[in-house]
Amino acid sequence: MGKDHQKPTDAELEILQVLWQTGPCSVRQVHDTLAGGRDVGYTTTLKLMQIMAEKGLVRRNTDTRSHIYEAVVAEQDIQQHLLRRFVDTAFRGSAMNLVMQALGQHNAGSEELDEIKALIQRIEQGGNADSDNPPT
Repeated sequence: MGKDHQKPTDAELEILQVLWQTGPCSVRQVHDTLAGGRDVGYTTTLKLMQIMAEKGLVRRNTDTRSHIYEAVVAEQDIQQHLLRRFVDTAFRGSAMNLVMQALGQHNAGSEELDEIKALIQRIEQGGNADSDNPPT
């Protein structure tokens, strides 16, 4: 995540997830997706998206009557930023402690373990961990 963008709050992250999944949307479309069973006010969604535009997280297209918002930040960039912060704060910067905790809490199947082994092998060979696995 570039220095131009601020870290999204949890509520802003929910909005970004809608935009990443569906592409550019109006406030109404984002609100309807988020409201799905919760009591979320339209004006709250609108205000959050306006703040996000000011923060550089989204861009607003005003060419049409209903303004269309799109994510400016990439999902992978936000994920990497949040993960680095999480590892630093919750695991004192140790990726090994994170992985050990995750594997200890989850029964990984043989297919998952094979993928983990392949990832470790790519990293050991100097490759990028995501080189063969584009983000989904």
